[in-house]
Amino acid sequence: MDSLLQTPPPDLILPQLLAHHAEQRPRQPFLRSPATTVDYADACNRVESYASGMRAAGIEPGDRVALFMVNSVEHVLIWLALNRVGAVNIPLNTALSGSLLARAVELVRPAAVVSDAEFAPVLDEVVDAAMPFFVHQPAESPTTDENSRHRSIADLRGEGPVVSPPIDRLAPATMLFTSGSTGVPKACVLSHHYLVRQGQIHAKYLGFRSDDVLYTPFPLFHIDAATLTVGAALATGATAALGTRFSASRFWDEVRACGATVFNFMGATANILWKQPASDRDRDHRVRLAWGVPMPACEPGWEERFGHPLVEVYGLTDAGVPAYQPLDEARQPGSCGRVVPEYHVRIADAAGNPVAAGTEGEILIRSDEPGLVMNEYFAMPESTDKAFRDGWFHTGDIGSLDERGNLYFVTRSKEVIRRRGENIAATDVEAGVDAHPAVRESAAVGVPSELSEDDIKVFVVRQADMPLTARDVVEHCERTLPRHMVPRYVELVPELPKTPTEKIERSSLAARPLTSATWDDRSRPHTAGRARHDLG
Repeated sequence: MDSLLQTPPPDLILPQLLAHHAEQRPRQPFLRSPATTVDYADACNRVESYASGMRAAGIEPGDRVALFMVNSVEHVLIWLALNRVGAVNIPLNTALSGSLLARAVELVRPAAVVSDAEFAPVLDEVVDAAMPFFVHQPAESPTTDENSRHRSIADLRGEGPVVSPPIDRLAPATMLFTSGSTGVPKACVLSHHYLVRQGQIHAKYLGFRSDDVLYTPFPLFHIDAATLTVGAALATGATAALGTRFSASRFWDEVRACGATVFNFMGATANILWKQPASDRDRDHRVRLAWGVPMPACEPGWEERFGHPLVEVYGLTDAGVPAYQPLDEARQPGSCGRVVPEYHVRIADAAGNPVAAGTEGEILIRSDEPGLVMNEYFAMPESTDKAFRDGWFHTGDIGSLDERGNLYFVTRSKEVIRRRGENIAATDVEAGVDAHPAVRESAAVGVPSELSEDDIKVFVVRQADMPLTARDVVEHCERTLPRHMVPRYVELVPELPKTPTEKIERSSLAARPLTSATWDDRSRPHTAGRARHDLG
């Protein structure tokens, strides 16, 4: 059927891609949530209605509008309507409140806000009383109370033609915040071109088709859901299926219910799924591939158990996705993918000079295609200047390249633990700890050592109904890890603090003091050989 359809013209922005598919495949499902499904034609009509109402409400091209909403069909339609009129969509992390939410709102200075009803009281506390405030609620009707601060999003629906000037593809379309898992979140200013091309590139190298259902459990304020799921669906005319939040117990039921053929994972979520009890329904689904980063330790047995491969990519909100594992080749062990022609990647030393193949250094990214990397960090000129130097975007990631262009990610530079003269990747320690059958997941951080540099502390979540002590963890690591990677401190915790995209909040863990709940391995008797290890 697709051979009879017209290819979208080049240089469209997302709302125009939606309109193209509405004409070509009007009854094809575009968005699917647990509550509803909307096809391309209906979605396009509703976006036009919202865009008309937004212009009537005074939302102008270039205005920044903050969205405080969970994943939903309405969230996506409002986002696309904002882009339709040339306004900038800013989805905020719905887990924020108080001073953290106030800081985000103060940074982006929105002209209006749109919130789910459940979050309106939280947002009320941090936005100016005069700011236009629209609320999405299950049973909507236009607000009639003249004294109410809030207006229903039904008030944003109009009927007239959308009047807006031509939109520059390199102009800001959205701002996505970095996760802040290792520090203060920054707002990445992303152009219309970025949103379209990242979706197209992603669909190209992962082989997405118009009959695919692309499922994500991650939130729309993250690149995975926004650009690489919704954007990729618009690139191909496929269906984007939006979950509400990752849940190991519900995951496969949600995948089956939405008919997913593709889903995306984070390394931690794949490992958690792997550690669920095996079931005779493990292959009872339509999934043909899953993509994500980093590749979990369970990857060698994943396809045999679940019936589909895991495909690794490398990317970040700030610069897009420059490397993909080739689908037609065997995976290169340890590689997160091969650099694609749309990008250039350099591995550099501390001075920014390129290093030899196979040598570790900082991963730098650039593209000859304008707009394929973010425009800037909003209102953070110093951070922007620090990131863009000598024509390259400096990722802060440590990795290497081989002669064939295969990229190997090692760690975030901020996640390197310096111990006894060795640079240790926190993820390597975690992989060793996670191999214990009673460990559900772990996080490793550096804590200042009285001998200078760092000692290693691990926070460990145990598997339900399985006994585990801190001493068990250390003794397991002594058997399986190099000496310099064995943690000194272990703390058993019920859960790890995470961002809504399931990234571990390392900065908050590193700030936690040592307490009576922290096991210090130096407090137990050791053999002479073990004592020598502790002293480096």
